[in-house]
Amino acid sequence: MRGSDHDAADGSVPPKPSAWQRLLNTMVKPADPAADAHGRVIETGADGPTTVAELEEAIRRADDKERLIGLLAAPIAAMIGLLVTESRLAGDPKATLANGQLNPLHIASSTLVEFGAIAIVLGVVMLATAWFRKRLYLGMTMALYGLSLFNLHYWGFGVPYILFGSWYLVRAYRLQSKLKLARAAEGGGPAIGGPGVRPAQSKRYTPPPAAPGKSPKPKPGNQRKAG
Repeated sequence: MRGSDHDAADGSVPPKPSAWQRLLNTMVKPADPAADAHGRVIETGADGPTTVAELEEAIRRADDKERLIGLLAAPIAAMIGLLVTESRLAGDPKATLANGQLNPLHIASSTLVEFGAIAIVLGVVMLATAWFRKRLYLGMTMALYGLSLFNLHYWGFGVPYILFGSWYLVRAYRLQSKLKLARAAEGGGPAIGGPGVRPAQSKRYTPPPAAPGKSPKPKPGNQRKAG
């Protein structure tokens, strides 16, 4: 018999969540801090890594939630690119209007085909960066893909990728900032301009004034030069 949920008030077994609910919980709810294959914590939430070693590991490798979002978004991006290309090729207006002027709504077929190829390439890059847990490159790829859709006026498809790409980039920036602070804290040196900071000694040497009636002794180096 499987164990019951001790958090339930009546001690009854909670209903098993559906596949869609489990997917939403994985994508939206923050994952519990867990160790990776090397036994190091890589969660980047509020209770995430704090030491230099943990932060360096978190910067090198995206966590499970970031990886899952990228793996789901990559094939969807490729499919959106193919659908948009096919739709625009089928419904593309003529190059000229009835009065002979150029139609501003017309897009060259070669341009649409290039967009479809670029969308597939970005989807493959997105999949690879998510698979290898490269947070920074994944965010840049998603943002570029969203901008390409945004330029074709497909805002409903482009905005989510821009937002997710910005989210990855912000997380990477925050981890880098935390790493700098952690290195400064573990180094034992207070922040520049903080209390207890001694001013750095000047490397310029000023000899003391000579006593009255005595000429300063020449330096050994000067004697060698004179000889």
